[in-house]
Amino acid sequence: MEIRNVGVIGCGLMGRGIVEVCARAGLPVIVSEINQELLDKGMEALKTSLIKAAGRGQITEEDRDKAIALITGTTDMKDFKDCDIVIEAAVENLELKKKIFTELDKICKPEAILSTNTSCLSVVDLAAQTSRPEKVLGMHFFNPVPMMKLLEIVRTIETSEETMQAGKAFGEAIGKSAVIASDTPGFIVNRLLIPLLLEAVKLLESGSATREDIDKAVKLGLNHPMGPFQLADLIGLDTCYFICDAMYEDMKEQRFAPPIMLKKMVAAKQYGRKSGKGFYDYRRA
Repeated sequence: MEIRNVGVIGCGLMGRGIVEVCARAGLPVIVSEINQELLDKGMEALKTSLIKAAGRGQITEEDRDKAIALITGTTDMKDFKDCDIVIEAAVENLELKKKIFTELDKICKPEAILSTNTSCLSVVDLAAQTSRPEKVLGMHFFNPVPMMKLLEIVRTIETSEETMQAGKAFGEAIGKSAVIASDTPGFIVNRLLIPLLLEAVKLLESGSATREDIDKAVKLGLNHPMGPFQLADLIGLDTCYFICDAMYEDMKEQRFAPPIMLKKMVAAKQYGRKSGKGFYDYRRA
């Protein structure tokens, strides 16, 4: 099926990034939030991001204006009734996501694809809340969405080949390079990344090396664009904690268990860049 109209649930950091790349690709997008205040905040951030993209020469001013015109905000999920695909980008809470998928199944047309931007939760658990499990898949975008080219498309044991092909074509249409992953904890990237991040925290925790030297070693020794602590701060330490905790619960492998230092930092609301302080202090910048 051809995807012409897109719906996105959630206008937070990830949701509005997905909205932006869809609108920049010329697709009409409806984005929802749970209340008008959050919607207004998200829509303003979207507009600011597009203005900055034009200012950096990434898009023309004409394309900026076209993209802004293609975005519609709503607080009513019934507005997704004509969408060809809906991408859920709500907070990483399985029970909340299940409720959203149950509601979407009632609202969306039978041929619509329902997808989730989860980074680690079971996609088939969400598909089971619907009458169309063959039309449910994962679409894991990476932060910041307008800059990161990768899209993990997650196939459950129920997802049809037609749905997978439509998801891949959609990803390519909005400028992403897609990889196919099975519906296993962490998919591809987080399955590899989380043990690296946690091992870095354990090295720091044990006093084996400083955060600066660990970051420098990874950047220069492994040719990564940023070190594990810089990356964790960018992702958000609360997000990192949620992902590793969920993976540990699923697989019971010690390499995914959250270190004490990470637990304490999250408890202190030291989330990284978004809170102003994480492994590094951004409040002085």
